Amino acid sequence: METQILGIHHITAIAGNAKRNYDFYTRILGLRLVKKTVNFDDPNTYHFYYGDEQGNPGTILTFFPWEGIQTGRRGSRQATEIGYSVPAGSLAFWQERLEKNNVIYNKTAEKFGQKYLTFLDPDGLKFELTEVETDTRKQWTTSEISEANAVYGFHHITITTNKKELTEKVLTELLGYELKATEVNRYRYQTDTVAYAAIVDLVEAPGEAVGHVAGGSVHHVAFRVKDEETLLQYRDRALAMGLHITEKIDRNYFYSLYFREPGGVLFEIATDNPGFTVDEALEELGTNLKLPQQYESSRAKIEAVLPKLI
Repeated sequence: METQILGIHHITAIAGNAKRNYDFYTRILGLRLVKKTVNFDDPNTYHFYYGDEQGNPGTILTFFPWEGIQTGRRGSRQATEIGYSVPAGSLAFWQERLEKNNVIYNKTAEKFGQKYLTFLDPDGLKFELTEVETDTRKQWTTSEISEANAVYGFHHITITTNKKELTEKVLTELLGYELKATEVNRYRYQTDTVAYAAIVDLVEAPGEAVGHVAGGSVHHVAFRVKDEETLLQYRDRALAMGLHITEKIDRNYFYSLYFREPGGVLFEIATDNPGFTVDEALEELGTNLKLPQQYESSRAKIEAVLPKLI
């Protein structure tokens, strides 16, 4: 198991206004900001990491908030919706909360025997809250959101494709997922290496127009491995399948490889180590602006440009 994919590590998306993004995810959804840093390639732009108390893999949603970016368009060749797990019986709370805060949502529905609630964030990014009977992950709670309702972490990610076979091959032959269930044109794949954040849904829509990744879109999906040794094993396996994959990249809080699966979605494989407490104490996570070392000498200039959050 230690040399296998351990479900979803994190999901990265694109937003517009940084303060609006911060307010929505910390206040309305009640996630913890576990790291406030900048884009490695654009240090005048934040990179936010939201998750549980410790920033555990399988809970981390990250954003690049680019002010004024055009709105994306959901479609094929994209990751089109992000699924979170919430406690059984909590959807009534969430529907009331979303309505109170003028969030666009659809009323509760059901698939694969589970109730779920769909909503859009302020940039149009699509989410599902799925009720689960059992989830032992420790939630991050706030004054408004208790353990009875708080988000646990990821439940699934959905990818929309015109033809599923090539993406399916990567999921099953490279990443070790298995097809577990089908409903109409939705195919549910799951890994048994972890109990949570273990599901990828493929929605096959032959006539769907290709989407456009911009504001309100998923940028990439990262899958989890234990360490760098395992990461490099997956690089060899990906190359053997004919995939174009990067060299190992140091992202400060994990090490990564990137490749675009044949269906068009950017995938990442990321390590558990070193984690988010490598440069910040657990109780201080998200409170300080942490910069990649190459930008530390420009801190004053960067801080002057970045939008104020509070």
